[in-house]
Amino acid sequence: MKKLIVLAAAALLAAGANAAYKDGSYTGEGQGKSGPVKVQVTVKAGKIASVKVLEQKETPMIFKGAEAGVIPAIVKANGTKGVATVSGATLSSKGIIAATNAALAKAK
Repeated sequence: MKKLIVLAAAALLAAGANAAYKDGSYTGEGQGKSGPVKVQVTVKAGKIASVKVLEQKETPMIFKGAEAGVIPAIVKANGTKGVATVSGATLSSKGIIAATNAALAKAK
């Protein structure tokens, strides 16, 4: 009986660690190297369906690298936890991650 209770508690904790987000579109802003980065996060069925950059003032070629590396990782991870920045575009990556976090805070 004790093992069953421990297993049930572990399952509940694991489910809470991957808490679903409320469906909808949410915007957030984070600081990049050259200014604010604004994103729109779309949540469907409780998971991140997409992250779209709405505004940014970064160097275009550098930002494209950050965008191509960080955004798919955020969608795959269903959040920003464990998502690494892109080498050579660290501050742009951090701007995307911070903006996504700000948007996801509204989706909880």
